[in-house]
Amino acid sequence: MTGHKIENLTSGFRVVRANKFLYLLPNGFSYPTTSTMAFFRSGFPVAYIPIHAGKRGGKSHISLIKDGPRFFMIILKIGAFFSPMRLFLPISLFLFLTGLSYYGYTYYFEHRFTNMSALLFSTSILTFLMGIISEQVSSLHYKNSDDNQQ
Repeated sequence: MTGHKIENLTSGFRVVRANKFLYLLPNGFSYPTTSTMAFFRSGFPVAYIPIHAGKRGGKSHISLIKDGPRFFMIILKIGAFFSPMRLFLPISLFLFLTGLSYYGYTYYFEHRFTNMSALLFSTSILTFLMGIISEQVSSLHYKNSDDNQQ
């Protein structure tokens, strides 16, 4: 989503200058991911410095069944917030290609354009337009943060 290699995205260790820190600080597991994505999206330099941490004691309390859907929603939210077109464009393209192949199938066998094909084409266009609007809203958010930095 960022176009950059991110090392150890889930590490909670971050060093940030106070005047560069964004107001976007979510609670829970997503704050390292969200803050890293925000810095890349804002164009701030990001560097990686190796650290040595002691071995963790105890067992993890994270469960795939319990926490998996929550992590999936975090990933979708981060994608929609920081790189909307990288989320909406593939969905739109999938819907368009599905509509095109369904139209080709029904045209070849039934010689007609079906309502399902029209629905898939319309949904692909609406999904694409939602992505464009989301991209504009995201750009405005970071335009305002650029104005505040100066």
